[in-house]
Amino acid sequence: MITQDQLKQQVAQAALDVILPQLQPESVLGVGTGSTVDRFIDLLGVHRDAFGAAVSSSERSTRRLQAAGIQVLDLNQVASLPFYVDGADEVDHQLNLIKGGGGALTREKIVASVADRFICIVDETKLVETLGRFPLPIEVIPLARESVAREMRQLGGRPELRAGFITDNGNQIIDVAGLAYGSQPAEFEALINNIPGVVTCGLFAISGAHLALVAGQAGIARLELQD
Repeated sequence: MITQDQLKQQVAQAALDVILPQLQPESVLGVGTGSTVDRFIDLLGVHRDAFGAAVSSSERSTRRLQAAGIQVLDLNQVASLPFYVDGADEVDHQLNLIKGGGGALTREKIVASVADRFICIVDETKLVETLGRFPLPIEVIPLARESVAREMRQLGGRPELRAGFITDNGNQIIDVAGLAYGSQPAEFEALINNIPGVVTCGLFAISGAHLALVAGQAGIARLELQD
């Protein structure tokens, strides 16, 4: 039996194998946040001379990239990214995602939006038929915490403040269990994002991943959107 840690290491290597042949010395990579991405960063550091720099979605990943000898740029310095590599808390077969378990969802969504190709790396426990088992993280301006929570209850959710947690942007996170997204998660994402005081929600359905690499006991599976 392959352990979950070993699966994370395998899928991080699989992502590196996908992107490395396509990198140029001037390439700038988008890098996400989380335990699986930590393994990707460690592998990427061995090949730091194969590309120019990285853009990070969190202070945590920035520190790890710099420790690996990789230059980290501010996204405002970069016009485009060939790849953005990140994990997810849930991914379905249409490559819709729930992200934000680590609290970096807003910056993750921003960096992903600039990338030509978003590669999601997960182990098989994160692959689901229908999104919703994992509570939906919502980053909120502190003033709006309770008003957003009331809106979530109206939508059938059970909101809970992530106690003691402040995002890199200085905001709070509400984790909402019990939401049912149905067959139109993109519409649900837009609905939540339009609530006053919401910075963004952890649904990545309006713009999901282009490719998901899923590590399982039988190897690496590829889920890919066709152009």
